Amino acid sequence: MNRLSILIAAALISGGAFAQSAAPASQPQTQATAGAFDFTEAEVRKVDRSAGKITLRHGEIKSLDMPAMTMVFTAAKPEMLDQVKTGDKVRFRATNQGGTYTVTEIQSVK
Repeated sequence: MNRLSILIAAALISGGAFAQSAAPASQPQTQATAGAFDFTEAEVRKVDRSAGKITLRHGEIKSLDMPAMTMVFTAAKPEMLDQVKTGDKVRFRATNQGGTYTVTEIQSVK
């Protein structure tokens, strides 16, 4: 199953609609091309510190043209995962780095 199929399936499962297709592999969306990086609200569903990954149930990520869904992200710095746990409400920023969706910043919401 390719990445686009996974994203579409995730959007359908979470009740969202996948209105736009992902950027072609030859033109991955990066920090330089994504535009403004606003924070996105999310709930932490799982933290896998050993793999450096976090599963987030997030709202729309406008900078990535991504609808609300639940998906796994790679942490840009694994130590950022030490500040969150399952069930936490967070705000985060993410990029698409060569087809890998990466959390570049995360903050707990009180």
